[in-house]
Amino acid sequence: MKQDIFQAISDPTRRAILTLIAIKALTPNAMAEKFDMTRQAVSKHIKVLHECELIKPEHSGREIYYHFNAKKMQEFDHWLAQFRQNWETQFTQLDHLLTTIKEQATK
Repeated sequence: MKQDIFQAISDPTRRAILTLIAIKALTPNAMAEKFDMTRQAVSKHIKVLHECELIKPEHSGREIYYHFNAKKMQEFDHWLAQFRQNWETQFTQLDHLLTTIKEQATK
């Protein structure tokens, strides 16, 4: 079953893995050394990220290095962009309202 990207990034460990491999491709063993969990647990997180296409494996001899898939994250960012302008407008309106309330309270 293909995992949902929202499920994948909702987990703090998976977000940490993405942060690590965005800097440098790592093997599952190298990733497991960075966390207080077993290699199997890290492998489960890797599986979810791979199913969502957020990471890509690259075989090098007997090792598998996982790379960050920036293209997939860019697709996600483009999808979010449609909401970003709306959020910014609403936050600006809220800022103006709070400023007005604060000014009225000090008078």
